[in-house]
Amino acid sequence: MSDPSTATHLDPTSTQDAVELLGLIAYTELASFTRLAADAASAPDPARQLRLVRLAGAALARQERILGRIAELGGDPDAAMLAFAGTFDDYEMRTEPASWWESVLKGYVGNGVADDFCRLAVDGLDAETRRIVTEVLDANQNAELSVAVLDEAATGDPVLASRLALWGRRLVGEALGLVQTLMGERPALGRLVATGATARADDVDGDQAWVFSQLTAEHTRRMGRLGLAA
Repeated sequence: MSDPSTATHLDPTSTQDAVELLGLIAYTELASFTRLAADAASAPDPARQLRLVRLAGAALARQERILGRIAELGGDPDAAMLAFAGTFDDYEMRTEPASWWESVLKGYVGNGVADDFCRLAVDGLDAETRRIVTEVLDANQNAELSVAVLDEAATGDPVLASRLALWGRRLVGEALGLVQTLMGERPALGRLVATGATARADDVDGDQAWVFSQLTAEHTRRMGRLGLAA
């Protein structure tokens, strides 16, 4: 169990930046829960419905762990999370899926980019918060279900595979646009990413070009797991 007293030894600015990133992660888990619950309601068979329901429950459990760390750092958990309310609205409007398969891929791509962005920032966190965030991101099993479901569908239907590849390109473009907005509007996130970038390589400073190159490379690998061109 983490020791709440560790928060008293952190630099106030570092703590505020950590709370902001934690708020983003908590809100992302809330969005994941909502999407998974909706996908479960329209799942093509009971087995997939059950898997999605369980994943939705796991998203809420991860969210509660993040909210707990915000409280340990002296922040207001609900306020930190709800500060991001509306952040994804434009992305959601621009990426309305036309089928259940497109919805599953949307979660796979969107969650993947969000997790990758947060991973770029973890080295800028204090050790305890970094441990918790890393464990929460590693515990996200949404990708495994998406790979199993989409790989099976795309392998048996070349037309669907082509359609999903195009959809994936659109999704990642919109997701990267959202990252750009976040970094522009949330200086704390930019500071954490810059710190993390410096810790990973001496010749980068965490600017947006570097961030996008990392996120794009991870997206390419992610789509490759599905056998789809990025």
